[in-house]
Amino acid sequence: MAKSTRIALLSVAVAVISVLGFVAPSQAAPPGRIDPRPSTAELARKLDELQRRSHGAIEVSAIGKSNQGRPVWSARVGDGPLRVLYVTQQHGDEPLGTVAALEFLREAGVGQSRYQRWLRSQVTVDIVVRANPDGHELNWRYNYAPDAAPEYGEAGKGYDINRYHDPAVAPENNPATEAGLIQRHYAEFQPQIVVDYHMQGRYVDGGGREITASLMWPTNRGVTPSNLELAKQVSVVAQRSMTEGGANVSQYPGGDYQGIARNAYGLRGSVLIELSDMGSQHEQAQIDSALRSMSAIARSAADGSLRMINPAEADAIPPRGEPVPQAAAAGTHSD
Repeated sequence: MAKSTRIALLSVAVAVISVLGFVAPSQAAPPGRIDPRPSTAELARKLDELQRRSHGAIEVSAIGKSNQGRPVWSARVGDGPLRVLYVTQQHGDEPLGTVAALEFLREAGVGQSRYQRWLRSQVTVDIVVRANPDGHELNWRYNYAPDAAPEYGEAGKGYDINRYHDPAVAPENNPATEAGLIQRHYAEFQPQIVVDYHMQGRYVDGGGREITASLMWPTNRGVTPSNLELAKQVSVVAQRSMTEGGANVSQYPGGDYQGIARNAYGLRGSVLIELSDMGSQHEQAQIDSALRSMSAIARSAADGSLRMINPAEADAIPPRGEPVPQAAAAGTHSD
């Protein structure tokens, strides 16, 4: 690792509450407590530690800086021919995908087991870890651009990064700084699969059971049939793996706007995963649920089983139901 990157590192891509009248799914939490909201400095320290402990299997670098000068990190593990990109925390107040990504890096990159060496030889997984560090520190959805009058975002705060991935807009012309960084990184890495981790509000299914996560493939009309098929296969893998851990997964009712990452990067099998924001006592289980999906997607891509899945199974994933009344009153997230 370059000295400047190491100094920078050292200096600084799914949760459930039981509600009266609703049935909460039983999910397994990972062993030990994981800090769900590490600070920017703590995130840098954790990434540096993972890089050192991996003895070169994990490579950490900054793909650029936020508007407030914080690094936006890429962490890459493996050197296989099939390339997978995970993006976490485009919205600053949706943190759980980020810490799941740290656990995935540990699981895939720290160690020399036969499985780890095999996985790393088959896939290269790159993670944009916390795409919106300013929004995280400010505990809001947007990036930091208080002088902007954004079409998507909030005046006095900033841009909604996940509305500024339009492939017709060049990264250097992108008004949302961090979205431009992701665009440029995507173009350089050229992944076959992209999975974008967010958090949503609280909902129930048709039987009154609480939804713990929702997912969706690209819905823009410009996506080719073959790439839509791949995205649906990725979605089925994610849904199966999360369900095995006790999750209740639905389809996400997303739109077709081309500036949303799910649609913009849908040319190569892009999927959105929304972890339900349902309370601190279930955050550990939600982190584990996201980790399960990351691991399963990488593994199924590596062993070829991903392409054996019938994409029509994605259409059978049930739709998301109505908001939990208490949660609806408190406001909701959207992709």
